[in-house]
Amino acid sequence: MACRVLGALLFASLCCLPAISQKAASTPEVKASTPANSPDEAGFPVKDQLTLSKCGGCHAPDAKGNMTRISYIRTTPEGWEEAMKRMIRLNGLQLSPEEARSILRYLSDYHGLAPEENAKIAYFTEHRILDEKIPNPEVAHACAACHALAKPLSWHRTASDWQYLENMHVAFFPSAQFTAFDHPHARGDAGPPKGPTPAEQALDYIVKSSPLHTTEWAEWQASMQAPKLAGRWLISGDEPGKGRFFGEMTIEPSASGDAFVTKTKITCNEASSVMATSGKALVYTGYSWRGRSTVEPGGTTTPETPQTVREVMALSKDQNQLTGRWFWGEYSEFGMDVTMRRATSAPTLIGVDKPSLKAGVSDATISIYGDALPTNLSASDVDLGPGVKVTKIVDQQPGFVTVSASVSPDATPGNRMVTVKSATLPAAYAVYDHIDFLKVTPTTSIAHLGGAPHPKGYVQFETIAFNNGPDGKPNTADDIDLGPVPATYKMEEFVASYGDDDTDFVGAVDAKTGLFTPASDGPDPKRKSMRNNYGDVWITATYEAFKGRSYLVVAVPQYVSWDQPEVAQ
Repeated sequence: MACRVLGALLFASLCCLPAISQKAASTPEVKASTPANSPDEAGFPVKDQLTLSKCGGCHAPDAKGNMTRISYIRTTPEGWEEAMKRMIRLNGLQLSPEEARSILRYLSDYHGLAPEENAKIAYFTEHRILDEKIPNPEVAHACAACHALAKPLSWHRTASDWQYLENMHVAFFPSAQFTAFDHPHARGDAGPPKGPTPAEQALDYIVKSSPLHTTEWAEWQASMQAPKLAGRWLISGDEPGKGRFFGEMTIEPSASGDAFVTKTKITCNEASSVMATSGKALVYTGYSWRGRSTVEPGGTTTPETPQTVREVMALSKDQNQLTGRWFWGEYSEFGMDVTMRRATSAPTLIGVDKPSLKAGVSDATISIYGDALPTNLSASDVDLGPGVKVTKIVDQQPGFVTVSASVSPDATPGNRMVTVKSATLPAAYAVYDHIDFLKVTPTTSIAHLGGAPHPKGYVQFETIAFNNGPDGKPNTADDIDLGPVPATYKMEEFVASYGDDDTDFVGAVDAKTGLFTPASDGPDPKRKSMRNNYGDVWITATYEAFKGRSYLVVAVPQYVSWDQPEVAQ
């Protein structure tokens, strides 16, 4: 029964840890949500009769309709699905597929997160790995030692319910009390540690960061509308290793009216690569797009070639833009950063094919992509910003215009706005005079060994060039992103122990594409003590006179799959 039910919960992407990011980035700093005036103990009444019927046996409602636990927590669709699966596995909850879908929709819509709350932890549901901003070592020790800090922060609870969660950890995972929650054991004559424990400090931080009642959620509850998405949408984005892409998606309501059906076509590498898909999507809480698309057959099959694409995006409040990540792979390690804009009758610009132009270059071609672009354009109709002169129109179609341009040798470095008659696109590309440094992305990453029983987890590296910007310093807010460069990749030893030999056993990185392919999971008789092929290495990239590197951990396979993918088909 459980397998049948779990397989019915469509489009939700569960994980205990986020998967590999396709971009080097840091998380937005988590700030405390704005507390509302509602008292902390006031819950959100459950008004759905099916939820009351199926969950009320354990979560008894009071006279106001507040159900224990359920009325005092809010979370993402993924969080609610995870909770429902736990109730099925551990507590014998029985649901039909239709009932499971209905309850998941209700809880996500009426006990979900506001768009601002979701934005803080979107990287978690988008399956990215990046360096989280954690307030202090104690919070890292108590929470982030086992999972991403975004996992608890994707839930909003009352203070008492956060305490219940800590108690649950101690009950389910007793070792956490000694390995994460308590002070590390004192050594020598230092005596017992003093002050709040890591768990107490973490609980205090989380209670303030993710309270149940917030003004953001109150305002969203009052204004949330059913999304009206039917029509044509323009797509732009980046895929590591392949560059920028453009395309469009057609969205129509499903026959049942509770979902959307989609048709998508995107091109990248100047139309040398095309991906077409058809799929379905649900939108939870008025903005949380969860889709799954099947890629039409064609082309070569490689580890990074998608067969099914999962889509996690957020709809803007004006319902005119969707942003997020599409991903695939056994560990969700491959993906695309996607922006979708609603097509209208007005001319619209969505991107350019080149991320940057160098000062002093002449006769550079650059293609500007958009929709409903004017015909019979002249060079004077296209403006590429200060210091850049459009010399001629090379080609023009309703969906793009290609121009030839020259950049003044003394053009000021920085981002440029592109204009085609009345249509504009801010920060469309950058002008630079020189490269200052490289970043290999993801800056820290994890791959998984694999073989016949267990799938491999790959990593796609990409090298981004930067100019220091006006302050002349690297890794500051005004750095100018110049886009990917065709670097040469290799592995170098990360010396962690005597006689380290990880580069010989962990796998191989393609020198041209930056795709890392892990080795088999072993044990390996060629290695000392016949141990497995795990290890950690540097992935270095060289471009011209510049060099960058990324830290890569090659781990054992994921032997236990917590989200039970075998029943999620």
